Amino acid sequence: MIEETCLEIDQLQERWQVEREHRYARRNKIRNVDELLNEFEMLNLAEEPQIPMDLTGRARTFLWSESHPVARRSPNDVPIADWMEALYDVQDSLMLTIEDDVD
Repeated sequence: MIEETCLEIDQLQERWQVEREHRYARRNKIRNVDELLNEFEMLNLAEEPQIPMDLTGRARTFLWSESHPVARRSPNDVPIADWMEALYDVQDSLMLTIEDDVD
């Protein structure tokens, strides 16, 4: 009986650990999106016609990992507004997942 209880506790701890890792990974993704959006917004406000290659590379890599279709386009053909819209799409999907976890 004690062994069964210990086994059940171990399984619960493992499940909570996995859930915690997923929450932290999601939060880190949201933080990454926020940082990218901030950089694009600063460029947009400054009316910069050129997007730094570093920024497009980071955005494209992130969006590729999230399977967003903008990542498949040539970075030179994607205006700031499209990058931002794609990032907001991903952010919305991540936020909806967090709200679902609360219930």
